Amino acid sequence: MKSFLDAFRNGEKGFVVKNAVFLPFHCEIISIWIGKEMSLLATPEMIVDLSESDILWLREGDSFTNIVFKKWNDLSKELGRHKGHIILRAAEKGADIFKSENIHYIRIGFTEHQKEIFFEIIDDPYDL
Repeated sequence: MKSFLDAFRNGEKGFVVKNAVFLPFHCEIISIWIGKEMSLLATPEMIVDLSESDILWLREGDSFTNIVFKKWNDLSKELGRHKGHIILRAAEKGADIFKSENIHYIRIGFTEHQKEIFFEIIDDPYDL
């Protein structure tokens, strides 16, 4: 299992292919938000039910997590160039999700290079 805190400290990057993001770590996802940064009035769309197969699909490899967003066509076009981001509310894989100190917000951003994504640990998803 790859830790997202270790991946963050090591400066690892992920990538996007159309509507799928590939993250260089594993985690216990509690919720996912997709936010657009085009307006101060825009509110992020929260995806809480990860079991709905028509919204998204999750896959874990030995060293990565792949999330496919089925309602979106091309994430780098829709959220790239500072138009938006994805936020995961998650804990390290195997961590106790009932302890608040184990829960983190992971912001996934899209770089100017359309296929590369970065991530950062943030304190408050409403203060971006």
